[in-house]
Amino acid sequence: MKIITSVLGMVSTNTYIITNGGEALLIDPEENSAYIIEKCRKLQVNPVAILLTHGHFDHIGAVNGLKEALKLPVYAGKDEEYLLTDPSYNGSAKIGRTPLSVTADVLLDDGEMIKLAGFKIKAISTPGHTAGGICYYFESENVLISGDVLFADSFGRTDLPGGSQKDLADSIINKLFMLPDETQVYPGHGRSTSVGHEKKNNPIYSYRN
Repeated sequence: MKIITSVLGMVSTNTYIITNGGEALLIDPEENSAYIIEKCRKLQVNPVAILLTHGHFDHIGAVNGLKEALKLPVYAGKDEEYLLTDPSYNGSAKIGRTPLSVTADVLLDDGEMIKLAGFKIKAISTPGHTAGGICYYFESENVLISGDVLFADSFGRTDLPGGSQKDLADSIINKLFMLPDETQVYPGHGRSTSVGHEKKNNPIYSYRN
């Protein structure tokens, strides 16, 4: 596994290209589809799917351009459809950019396993930041893509449509912190971390009630 991070867009979103050396997954592609396509060309990898952790504008900005150019299927959580499709909910209608409406081709259930680009990936439903957000767990590689749920020494906001402080704390403490300590965490913004580090240092425990 090789993980390439590009920090894109107005709020510095981590867009990930995850590759086995031939095929690649595009995770939370923000804003610049032409840049992402060129990045894949330089890496000499073939994108096979787009994986979305949630539907906020800063995580879906390049999806439609990539779908049109590369004919890629889009994966997301089954309860996130309303956020993906409605610009008033996903925030794109409020920030002075073209309103975004994205259609997911595959809506994933909690615990559902998928096989893409040579990887086995588990979808973990993690409501709290949004109602239908999911994280992607690559068990064999000890990698978690956490979106805007879990950050290094921090966690996602809950004051946007579908957010819930209680649900977020439950998702992190009772789901993500159940993963092995050595699991490397790649969030939607900021630096990477590990489950073990966050279990010891993350302030989410103070917000569980």
